[in-house]
Amino acid sequence: MSEAHDVQALSDVDIHVYEAVASQAVEKGHADLGGLIRASGMDEEDLRGSLARLVGHGYVVPKGDGYVLGPHTFEVEY
Repeated sequence: MSEAHDVQALSDVDIHVYEAVASQAVEKGHADLGGLIRASGMDEEDLRGSLARLVGHGYVVPKGDGYVLGPHTFEVEY
């Protein structure tokens, strides 16, 4: 995806979930749902909603039974 993402368009919740995905992806190569629930402190329904938005915009990509970061042009602290 060559289109640049506007991280400022993300909600605080979506940024929180994105950071959780980034942290787990660096540590384990991917982020799984159980780990994201623990890391984010969110309930599964809200987490899945945020993941769906992030996937829809290409920030996060499903991979196997987890998620990895999509192409991005910004840095994230985790």
